[in-house]
Amino acid sequence: MTDMRGFRGEGGGVLELQQISLKIGDEENAVTLLDEVSLRLEKKGQLIAVLGPSGCGKSTLLKVIAGLMDSTSGETIWNGRVLDEENDFEPHEVGYVPQFSIAHEKLEVWECIEDAVRLRCVGISREDVDRRVDSVLEEVGLDSIAEKRVEVLSGGQRRRIALGMELVSSPELLLCDEVTSGLDPRSEDEITQLMKAVSKKGRIVLNITHSLRHLALHDAVVVMFQGRLVYHGPPAHLPHYFGIQHYEDLYPRLSERTPAEWATSWMKHRGAYYAAQDSKQVGGAEGGDGGQEKVKDRRETVPLLTQASVLLSRQWKLFFRDSGQVKLQLALLLGFPCLVVIFALHGLPALRAAAELSEDPLKQLVSDFSTKLEYLRVGGMVSGLIMFQVVLLTLMGSNNAAREIAGERQILEKEKFSGLSPGAYVLSKGMFLAVLVAVQSVWMSLFVNAIVRMPGNLMWQTGILVLVNASMTAISLGISGVMRSAAQSSLVSVYLVGFQLPLSGAVLALPVWLGGGTRPLIASYWGWAGFLQTLSETRFYNAVVQMTQTPLMPLSMVVWVLVCHIALGVTLAYVGCKGARWD
Repeated sequence: MTDMRGFRGEGGGVLELQQISLKIGDEENAVTLLDEVSLRLEKKGQLIAVLGPSGCGKSTLLKVIAGLMDSTSGETIWNGRVLDEENDFEPHEVGYVPQFSIAHEKLEVWECIEDAVRLRCVGISREDVDRRVDSVLEEVGLDSIAEKRVEVLSGGQRRRIALGMELVSSPELLLCDEVTSGLDPRSEDEITQLMKAVSKKGRIVLNITHSLRHLALHDAVVVMFQGRLVYHGPPAHLPHYFGIQHYEDLYPRLSERTPAEWATSWMKHRGAYYAAQDSKQVGGAEGGDGGQEKVKDRRETVPLLTQASVLLSRQWKLFFRDSGQVKLQLALLLGFPCLVVIFALHGLPALRAAAELSEDPLKQLVSDFSTKLEYLRVGGMVSGLIMFQVVLLTLMGSNNAAREIAGERQILEKEKFSGLSPGAYVLSKGMFLAVLVAVQSVWMSLFVNAIVRMPGNLMWQTGILVLVNASMTAISLGISGVMRSAAQSSLVSVYLVGFQLPLSGAVLALPVWLGGGTRPLIASYWGWAGFLQTLSETRFYNAVVQMTQTPLMPLSMVVWVLVCHIALGVTLAYVGCKGARWD
């Protein structure tokens, strides 16, 4: 262990890392990502570059500071508070700008900023929201393109949005993970200048970068090499310390010695460089609020229902602005019921004939073998007609939710870091999907019934169809919550729908040992069985019972199981959303 006595400045630092190490893997094959990193950042109003070759631990360091990864040993101290022991940062204290986009493509620039304000800032009026949005747009230089959609913006403009979304809560510490990566030189210049201006409003800005072009704009430089801290000081002193002529010679120079040698050298010489850095005047800081309006109490969290309302409003905007998704939903909504009717047309005469049989059909069936055969055919057709509706609704349910969470996982992770409640997120998804489920299921029931004129209780039949659609939608939402990618989630959901028909036992009776094990998990079975129970007072029910060997459950049991499916899916979705899934 390195001797840390005397490292901490008087009165404590704003941000300190004390002997931070991070290892992954088992003890025998552990890989060290960070190795006893100790760092002190005491002055506000600083832009600090974090440099180092690829894979040296720069992004890992930022994630440990942010609390996105847990260190194996050491302490992270913020304003004298040990974060590992006394909770993490409050959402208003820190901002994190990741490498990936954190804005929805179909939203306009001002909508992204407004949603960030409404999700993070409590105790703020409608007028204050508008003023804060305008202030942030002006600060990051996006006020002239505020009404453009994110999908048409350049890479540099998207980085400005990301910075703006973090500035709405006026964080004191801003962590930027390669925000200039992949930009053209002009955009890189502009973003670096913007980060410099942001830091001068009383913030510490840590900027991970591979570029060495703008080191002179930074107040300090941190150099990492294979998980070790090997330099922290003014950029002007970096060539002297490493014995190089130009900044561009830094990485080749690092390879000339081992990380341990560089780290040991830094521990010997850091005192002089800290003294030089402390003597450097850091001017222009305008206070910790970033020049923005204060809200009543930034430590409070926006209420869950308010967050859910903001997210639900955003969800509907995204839905109606995605023409492909709207067309697909309309095609399913209008096309699937028509498929059911087409399937039923050939058997409609038999259905109507069965409806005209005498009140004692069993007596007639015994005496008339041909009628019995026709009666069984009607039973098979009724069973198939019901199952066709049910399976199509499970397919619609899978389409509703298979990509709903996994498709925007990184945006969700970023918003959780900024204070979004996973419960609010799942609630907003549930309310959105509930509308789709209700419209799809009710329309299917009413349309098919209008053509086929299925006997039985229409209200109960509609309710069963709603439940079976909601069941598959909820399960697919849960799958989307626990899967790592949208492609994986879609594949699993499609497989689940594919198993619905053969494992339901509605077409061919399953062996007892197989049916008993799979039936509780197959929503289509319960939808089919429940729908049939609504025909129990009609002659069609007897026809179906005579031609199937699959046991039928009481209607109350059907409802209970489908509700359990819904509860299971929502629970999976919540658990999946609550867990971290950072790339």
